[in-house]
Amino acid sequence: IMKTANGNTSVMDMFEKGKVLKICAPMVRYSKLAFRSLVRKYNCDICFTPMIVAADFLRSIKARDSEFTTNERDRPLIVQFAAHDAQSLADAACAVAPFSDGVDLNCGCPQRWAMSAGYGACLINKPELVKDMVRHVRNQVDNPNYTASIKIRIHKDLKQTVDLCQKAESAGVSWITVHGRTTEERHQPVHYDAIKTIKDSVSVPVIANGDIKYLRDVESTHELTGVDGVMAARGLLANPAMFAGYEDTPLQCIWDWVDIAVEQGTPFTCFHHHLIYMLERVSSQPERKVFNSLSSTSAVIDYLQNTYGSVHDLRT
Repeated sequence: IMKTANGNTSVMDMFEKGKVLKICAPMVRYSKLAFRSLVRKYNCDICFTPMIVAADFLRSIKARDSEFTTNERDRPLIVQFAAHDAQSLADAACAVAPFSDGVDLNCGCPQRWAMSAGYGACLINKPELVKDMVRHVRNQVDNPNYTASIKIRIHKDLKQTVDLCQKAESAGVSWITVHGRTTEERHQPVHYDAIKTIKDSVSVPVIANGDIKYLRDVESTHELTGVDGVMAARGLLANPAMFAGYEDTPLQCIWDWVDIAVEQGTPFTCFHHHLIYMLERVSSQPERKVFNSLSSTSAVIDYLQNTYGSVHDLRT
């Protein structure tokens, strides 16, 4: 495993010709340390933190502690920020740089609160500002290997998206993640042709995001678009072992989650929610009803043991 964040190596060294990086997306409430620790056991190459609002992060120590926890094994790690001015993004980047490998600017969140505050997807319509933000991070973080990336959605008029990406590239962006939908689209099919067009128009690495549910989707997305990596969100929530080629969450992975959550003191609600996602495809409706109503860690562990057996049964 490549350990970075010591200034000697860069995430950029991981982008090799022909290799498709497998990445855990930034997910509000979910891509926290415990879950990142889990997916890293199952072939995930890079993990993102949930999106953190840079201004809040800088204003409050308490926000910092609840929003950003890591440990020495949590690498490579990209911290994703929402910001709408270059200096607060650069200040936030400088604050987390000693503990991470790069920052990513969220230019894709379509939620109303984010857009109305000037964050997220509205930034795809402000290419000069994005360029300025990338440049500020580049100039102010003193580790030359530290990355500055952006995660975007696409425009209806793809020429605008290509222009945005080329401007970001001219400012020194490290790579670009493209969620292949417009800001208005939710569950419509991903526009792979658009991702390919963007990949063909810049020379920095491009990562595809949207509808990656199985390992085979990683390969097919790569073949359709030529991207350098793929990023999964809901697919990993449903099956954190997806990148290791499992069709459904294996029992070993469920018990790994129990171990990690107990060891790290993960709050019950978060611990339970992740298991609800993981068990969805492998359990029946009556089983789910019972499981969803459990209200303590010990009840959950008893239920798992009684319903699925323990890992020790797997090993015998």
